[in-house]
Amino acid sequence: MKAIGYTQAGPITEPDALIEFETEIPVPGQHDLLVEVRGISVNPVDVKVRAMPQFGPQAGKTKIIGYDAAGIVRQVGGAVTRFKAGDEVFYAGDITRPGTNSEFHLVDERIAGKKPAPLGFAEAAGLPLTSITAWELLFDSFGLHEGEGLGESLLVVGGAGGVGSILIQLARKLTGLTVIATASRPETVEWVKKMGADHVISHRESLVDQVRDLGVAPRYVAALNGTGEHFPAILELIKPRGHVALIDDPGALDISPGKLKALSFSWEFMFARPMFQTEDMDAQHVLLNRISELVDDGTLVSTVTRNLGALCAATLKEAHVLQEGGRVIGKNVLDGFRQE
Repeated sequence: MKAIGYTQAGPITEPDALIEFETEIPVPGQHDLLVEVRGISVNPVDVKVRAMPQFGPQAGKTKIIGYDAAGIVRQVGGAVTRFKAGDEVFYAGDITRPGTNSEFHLVDERIAGKKPAPLGFAEAAGLPLTSITAWELLFDSFGLHEGEGLGESLLVVGGAGGVGSILIQLARKLTGLTVIATASRPETVEWVKKMGADHVISHRESLVDQVRDLGVAPRYVAALNGTGEHFPAILELIKPRGHVALIDDPGALDISPGKLKALSFSWEFMFARPMFQTEDMDAQHVLLNRISELVDDGTLVSTVTRNLGALCAATLKEAHVLQEGGRVIGKNVLDGFRQE
């Protein structure tokens, strides 16, 4: 089968940063689905893993990355009960296994969901990783239940990216939270409003002044990027007994000022369940099916803003360059390898 990978970590500008090669079609394990990949998306984790030597391939090996996919099940493992050959699925994969930038891919059935019917494969591939992250932020980290957010507010720092785009929708549609999202460019302001944000403020200006001018105080804060820069403002703004959840890597943070407000802090990492084979790993299968239902009935809308065409080394490099540029709105996706 065709695949795209790399033999040495480094910048995307290197000629061999991503290369196309041939490899064997993998054989499903007991809980695995063998999926013919028809669409993928690129996330910040893709470019981070590719660039960091500590995550690089073993000597003499070519590493395949990619963590979002949608496709058709072609074969199932002996213990699979949730899917059968011919089913259309979408999922975000497992960071400890070979990635989705290939013609065929193995994924554990417990972290895959039924593909939303209204969406094509590439567009569906734009949802899993961000949807899982946003869902786990709301319902695992914050401990909310559907309909429980009425009268409270959520501050989303970095509202126009992939996670922010779906988090705004889920928070508004499922919990009733008032959503304050940050965005700094006219096009990103327009986007987060389209996603359903109640208020939009700029992360290039004082968050404290802007939020206080709104006359609200957030009970919850989702710090999706720039957490180190905005952390003092977050601590000042959040309500006592509030909760801050973050997904980026801000380095050392002094959380001690949060003691006086009895604040809770947590990191969200959607790969934790498959990485550690947790007892509740199946939760990602369940929530992806729920996401699919919400897309099917029109509650949620696609967060994809650009399709870069059929998967090949050149188009995947383009997607990585755009992601590294830090100006992607929503999600960039690609179709699978061009069919011969």
